[in-house]
Amino acid sequence: MTLAQFAPIVFGISAVAGFLGALTGLGGGVVITPALTLLLGVDIRYAIGASLVSVIATSSGAAAAYVREGFSNIRIGMFLEIATTIGAIVGATLAAKTPTSALAIIFGFVLLHAAWESSKQPPRNSRSGPPDRLAATLKLDGSYPADGGIKQYSVTRVKAGFGLMFIAGAVSGLLGIGSGALKVIAMDRAMRIPFKVSTTTSNFMIGVTAAASAGIYLHRGWVEPTLAMPVMLGVLSGSMLGARQLIAARPKVLRRIFGVVVAIMAVEMILNGFRGKI
Repeated sequence: MTLAQFAPIVFGISAVAGFLGALTGLGGGVVITPALTLLLGVDIRYAIGASLVSVIATSSGAAAAYVREGFSNIRIGMFLEIATTIGAIVGATLAAKTPTSALAIIFGFVLLHAAWESSKQPPRNSRSGPPDRLAATLKLDGSYPADGGIKQYSVTRVKAGFGLMFIAGAVSGLLGIGSGALKVIAMDRAMRIPFKVSTTTSNFMIGVTAAASAGIYLHRGWVEPTLAMPVMLGVLSGSMLGARQLIAARPKVLRRIFGVVVAIMAVEMILNGFRGKI
């Protein structure tokens, strides 16, 4: 296959990945890495490098629209990025020494749990007990536009969310994905942030997380420009379209899309992990 034939195929796959990544907050890397490796025979290390570049493009393409519409919580994103960035550096450092097949199997089961959690509706009274003091100190509570006007929300269990973000960052560095699934679950379930805010803030965060580990992959020579460029352009195009769709979408529909995408991805990673293809 020539470069002229290879690039459009990679662009098309990346555009679909970017659309799903922006719509669900997962990041396009969860689709791109297995697609490049299994469908096109790209070496896993170079697929991860291109995936990290695409994750940065996903965040850049979608985050601007979310911030402009008032969905993303910048204060929460910047605070949690401390944990994800440290985790991403640790994960990328260990990537060369850890069997990716074993990581794929473990992460697949984690994602199955995430899909199951996302399918459950949160309790109506999401706040239990006194307000979180750390959230009040850092002024993490916010608001977002809803059908009935501006809706206020409060943040809980900040420490638990911070710890989960470190794990999400480490997974991002190890597997070359945005680990948006773990970010959304941490914010939606642990910190009780509304799902639309969790999804949009995840898109805001994954670019910084990916950039922290992409530098290490670039230093090791695992970022190939001829592969990374069509991946980045495709994901950027798809993520911008997904961002427009998300603003008008219903949270219940988003949860279903999120659960289905994560479940399919989890099964794929587990099977290919056992086969030694990832």
